[in-house]
Amino acid sequence: MLGEIDRMREELQHRVRSAPSERTARLRKFPTADAVAASNSIEGFKVSTVDVEDLMDGERDVEVSEENREETLAYQRMMTYIQTLHDAQDFSYSKGLLNALHWILQGHRHAARKPAGQWRRGPVYVTDARDPSIAAYTAPSAEGVPALVQELVDWLNVDDGTHLLVRAAMAHLHLVSIHPWADGNGRMSRSLQTLMIAREGVLAAEFSSIEAWLGRPGNTWEYYRELADRGPEYVPDQDVSTWIRFKPEQSASSSRPCGPTATAWRLAWTSGGREGRLTSCWIHPCRIAEIDVQFLVRRGRVSHEDDDVLRVASAVRRGAQLRQ
Repeated sequence: MLGEIDRMREELQHRVRSAPSERTARLRKFPTADAVAASNSIEGFKVSTVDVEDLMDGERDVEVSEENREETLAYQRMMTYIQTLHDAQDFSYSKGLLNALHWILQGHRHAARKPAGQWRRGPVYVTDARDPSIAAYTAPSAEGVPALVQELVDWLNVDDGTHLLVRAAMAHLHLVSIHPWADGNGRMSRSLQTLMIAREGVLAAEFSSIEAWLGRPGNTWEYYRELADRGPEYVPDQDVSTWIRFKPEQSASSSRPCGPTATAWRLAWTSGGREGRLTSCWIHPCRIAEIDVQFLVRRGRVSHEDDDVLRVASAVRRGAQLRQ
């Protein structure tokens, strides 16, 4: 499977690099907004991808709660910084880097009991989704967090020859299992995986995100199930084969380029002069299936005259609904 994923990522890299720059400029923005919307949705902050794009553009009349607005913009700032690190020189992973990323993500929530950019100061539990009074997972003690994170950082800075996707999946699992902060651990762990994939350089940082795939409802539950299967406490040397299989499958879905029958996958909003339209690019079909075509019409992002685009997008959406 890893070889197949590598092949698909290289093909996507070729397609993106050979596309006109004015087309890829818009395309690069959509995955970032999609990743922010999806990863925040896992934590209960529901903002559509379209609204995230509007917030990223600085629009103030977006109909979202103030809490969702703050969470969205904070995550977007962190993702933007991660994207700039993809080719940073003299780069290394460190506890300081992780805490700095956490401050960007959670600084607006900084409080004495839940400090941002600092390790948690007490115990933390993940409650059972069926019964919040039950601790489904108990993280390591606060006293052990600095040493555990240092061990993770040391491992991140040494290339042991393991395939990058496997290493990124394991980094994600270890960080979320250590749960070093009072809040934001899930988003930080997913972002670390994204950063590692982006640093590899096969795909542009905007196309290295795993969040959009994990944020789809069915996949989110699979994600929770895999984490729950790791047990009620941190066991670093346990069998994680199902987690490793789950993550490359996710990477395959996230990286899959368009095939010969996938014309409908190639829809995304691009701007050309004063007018805009849905034009060809490479977007995962599951995300296109979630586009409300009539909403796009109302927003002026596609006109009723674009019959082919509307017909194809509607067909994809209906097909996805039938498969659910």
